[in-house]
Amino acid sequence: MVKYTVKRIGMGLFSIFIVATLTFFLMNMVPGGPFVAEKSMSKAAQQALAEKYGLDKPILERYGTYLTDLLHGDMGPSLKQRGREVSDIIFSKFPVSAKLAGIAVLVALCVGIPLGCLAAYNRGKWADNLIIVFATCGIAVPSFISSVLLLYTFGMNLKLLPVVGLNEAAAYVMPVTALALYPAAYITRLMRSSLLDVMGQDYMRTARAKGVSNFKILFKHALRNAVLPVVTYVGPMLAGLMTGSFVVEKIFTVPGLGREFVSAITNRDYTMIMGTTIILATLVIAANVIVDVLYKIIDPRIKLK
Repeated sequence: MVKYTVKRIGMGLFSIFIVATLTFFLMNMVPGGPFVAEKSMSKAAQQALAEKYGLDKPILERYGTYLTDLLHGDMGPSLKQRGREVSDIIFSKFPVSAKLAGIAVLVALCVGIPLGCLAAYNRGKWADNLIIVFATCGIAVPSFISSVLLLYTFGMNLKLLPVVGLNEAAAYVMPVTALALYPAAYITRLMRSSLLDVMGQDYMRTARAKGVSNFKILFKHALRNAVLPVVTYVGPMLAGLMTGSFVVEKIFTVPGLGREFVSAITNRDYTMIMGTTIILATLVIAANVIVDVLYKIIDPRIKLK
C-alpha cells in the first residue's frame, strides 16, 4: 500500500503541474490585462504596474519565474489587492469555505444514504417513487437556482433566516441547503442503484434462502459493499464543494474563498486565479488518493497496484 500511495502522490504532483501550466498559458492568451479595465489610470501608470509585477516580460520567462516561486510556496502578490499576498488571502478565506463545505457534505451523507437505502428497501412502492422524484429534482436544479429560491422564500418573504454572512448558526441553513441539495440527491440515486445491484448477487440470494429477513440483509450484509461507490464520490465532492460553492457564497455574501475567486476572474487578477485553481486541483487529487486508500480499508478484497 505504501508503494501505491507514493505512486499516486507522484502522479498527483504531476497533475498539479499540468493544471498550473494550462491555467497560466490560457490566462495569458486572453486579450487584455489586469490593469486595462482601470480606465481612470493612464497608459504610463498601467505600464509602470506591468513592469512592477513583471507582466512586461516574455511569457516563457514569466512562466519559469512563477513555477520557481511556486515550488518555494510563493504564489505571488495579488494584482488587484495590492500589498497582499495571494497565499495570505487564500488561507484567511479558506477556513470559511471549508467549514461550509464540510457541513454540506455531512448533511448530504446523512440525507442521501438513508434515503437511498429506504428507496431500495421499498423498491417499486410509493416511498421509492417519491424519493426518486426528490432525487431527480435535486439533480436537475442548479445550486444558484435553489439559492435564489431559498433566499426569496425564507429570507425576503417569510423573514425566517438571515440572508447575509455567517454571523449566527441560522445563517448556515440556506447556503448549506443550497450546497447539499445536489450531492444529497446524487448520493440517494447512487446508493439506491448500488444496493439493488448488490442485493441481486448470489450471496444475497443464499442469505434469503436461509430465511434471513430483507431488513437484515439490506443493512447488515449489503450496505458495506454498496457504500463503496458513495465513498468514491465523497472525496471529489468534498473538494468540489469547498471551491465549487463560489456562486452560493456570492449570493449569500459569505466571506469565503468563493467571493475572492469570482472577483479575481472579473478583475483578471492572474495570480489570484492561479492560486485558487492550484488549491482546487490539490484538494481534488488529495481527496482521490485518500478515497483509494479507504477502499482497501472498507473492502479488504480490493488489491491496490
